[in-house]
Amino acid sequence: MSKIPNNLKYTKTHEWVELKQDGTVTVGISDHAQDLLGDVVYVELPRAGRKAKAGEACAVVESVKAASDIYCPISGEIIEANGALGDKPELVNQDAYGQAWMFRIKPADPAELNQLLDAAAYAAFIAAEAH
Repeated sequence: MSKIPNNLKYTKTHEWVELKQDGTVTVGISDHAQDLLGDVVYVELPRAGRKAKAGEACAVVESVKAASDIYCPISGEIIEANGALGDKPELVNQDAYGQAWMFRIKPADPAELNQLLDAAAYAAFIAAEAH
């Protein structure tokens, strides 16, 4: 079973979201997503300053199996991308919820966070998806 930390929110496209004290949001892909992808070999991240809409593809993860779009979970401005993933894309497989965060965003509308799944709802979604 994939790890699903309770302190994060999730999307049905398998991104995780963490609201920080300063109001910014950190985004990555879930342990379940990295497991489905297999060995990650390349990550293309959005540049700082980019404005993104919720549900818009804004990054790409390539694995030995496939290339997968990463979707922006909320609307806002990208304020930082995790440059470490350019040199070490395997971090996505090793530490999906830690060192492998993808980007940080300043929300245009923090209320959008309320639309995301909590850990229990995400676990139920994964279970239903498997059947």
